[in-house]
Amino acid sequence: MSAEIKEYLEKGAVILDVRTQEEWDEGHTEGAEHVVLTVIPLEVEKIKAWNKPVIAVCRSGARSGQATQFLEKHGVDVINGGPWQNVDQHVS
Repeated sequence: MSAEIKEYLEKGAVILDVRTQEEWDEGHTEGAEHVVLTVIPLEVEKIKAWNKPVIAVCRSGARSGQATQFLEKHGVDVINGGPWQNVDQHVS
C-alpha cells in the first residue's frame, strides 16, 4: 500500500481527509484538504477542479474507502490511503 501512496504523492496528489471536524482538530496532515465524508457528494465538483490525483484518508480506512468508491465513479483519480497517519509518515 505505501508504495502506491508514495507514487501518488510524487504525482502531486492532494491528501483528502474525510474525518469529522473534531477528529481533524485533534490532528491532521499538514497541507491536507478537509471535506467531511457526508458532504463529499456536494463537494465533488470542487474536488474534481483540483485536477490532481487524490489520496483519501480517515481514522481507520473505512470512510476513506467509501469516499474513494464515490470519487472513482465521478472520474477522480483516487486511492484509499487508509488511516491518515499512514500517509502522514510519507509527507515531510
